[in-house]
Amino acid sequence: MNMNKLYFIYNNDELLIKIEDGNVLIPNEDDIKSLNISLSNLDFLTSNDNEEFLFGEIHDITNISSPFQFSKLRSLIGLIDEFIFNLGAKALHLSSWNNNYKYCSKCGSLLENKEDERAKICPSCGFINYPKISPAIITAIIKDKKVLLAHNANFPKGRYSVLAGFVEPGETFEDCVSREVFEETNIRVKNIKYFGSQPWPFPDSLMVAFICEYESGKINVDGIEITDASWYSIDDLPNIPFEGTIARKLIDWFINECK
Repeated sequence: MNMNKLYFIYNNDELLIKIEDGNVLIPNEDDIKSLNISLSNLDFLTSNDNEEFLFGEIHDITNISSPFQFSKLRSLIGLIDEFIFNLGAKALHLSSWNNNYKYCSKCGSLLENKEDERAKICPSCGFINYPKISPAIITAIIKDKKVLLAHNANFPKGRYSVLAGFVEPGETFEDCVSREVFEETNIRVKNIKYFGSQPWPFPDSLMVAFICEYESGKINVDGIEITDASWYSIDDLPNIPFEGTIARKLIDWFINECK
């Protein structure tokens, strides 16, 4: 059986896409042949039913023209389905890893691809390097049918979202939720429950989402990472993240729960 092949091709951090009848498509094998482009670091990504997914890079983009174009993966959230976004995230993550981890961190030798798994091995000392994944939590905090939303210093003006932060060594996800919330807002939380997750390759994160309840404390933002925070009901929500993000899924869950 012939497999339909789809290609996640990046130029730096921008993905090659095809716009057809207003839809965002990932190029197939015929598209790649028609473009007559030279790909580098082409590799197998995964397969699903009768489809095979590959990823690679392109450095010469002079042959790229309509209906093809390059777009940052983050800007495609909500325009492509979640399965395709997650594959694009995996491809971007692995492409970045391939480019950033070329030499052994122990002895400095050039790494080689390990044949039996997704890893690199040093031919000199045998050290194995796996794709780096940086886990982070993101959490909706609920109090009296209100959710805590905050403005991060890196957000666009007026944008508010749920709190997030990276997991530190020796922490459980639940420990991280408690610590990050307290450090950023001076709030203590309880009843921390898992909600979901989303790969977030900007550059190498995995967002793990939780729901928790307010326990004690008065909002006092750190003033560095978080510049403002407040409790919001479903009737007075500020500008919130785009659909397709795990942050928006948490907020949409809150809205549905409080209707």
